[in-house]
Amino acid sequence: MASRTGSAVELCYNSFAMIDTFLVGEKTVVNAKGDGPAAEIAGAASRVFLATLRITNIVEQESLDVSIQGSQDGATWGAKPLLAFPQKFYRGEHPLLLDLTGNAEIKFLRAHWEVHRWGRGSETPMFEFQLALKEVPPQILKEATEEAKALA
Repeated sequence: MASRTGSAVELCYNSFAMIDTFLVGEKTVVNAKGDGPAAEIAGAASRVFLATLRITNIVEQESLDVSIQGSQDGATWGAKPLLAFPQKFYRGEHPLLLDLTGNAEIKFLRAHWEVHRWGRGSETPMFEFQLALKEVPPQILKEATEEAKALA
C-alpha cells in the first residue's frame, strides 16, 4: 500500500511476513570450507531475494568464494549453485539479487563457502563474514520493472 506524505511516497508492507534472515550469521569466523544451515523460503510471497555478503575481517593474501545452493527438501542440495558471488579478497559489503521465479521447486537455501590462503605466514585462512537474505516485496519489484521499462 502506498501513501503520500507531502511530496514523498512511502511504501508500507507487512514486514513480518517477508523473509529476512541470515544464511551465515553475523560475525561468523571461518578458516576452512563449509556450509551454512538450511533456511526455508517456501512461504515467500516473492521469489526474488537480496543476498548481501558482508566481510568484516580478514588477513592478507587470501580469498573467499561464497555461493548459495538450493534444495527441494532441505537435505539434498543441487550440485550447481543458484548464485555465486565473485571471488573476494577484501572487507566490504556486496549485494546481489537472487531471482527464483523460475524455480518454484526450491524450498530451502543455504550458503557454501571456500577459503584459500597463500604467501608468507600462517597457511590457515581467516574470514569473518555474514550473508543476509531479504525477500524483495512484490510491489517494489513491480515498480522497479515498470521504471526499467520506461528507461529502456
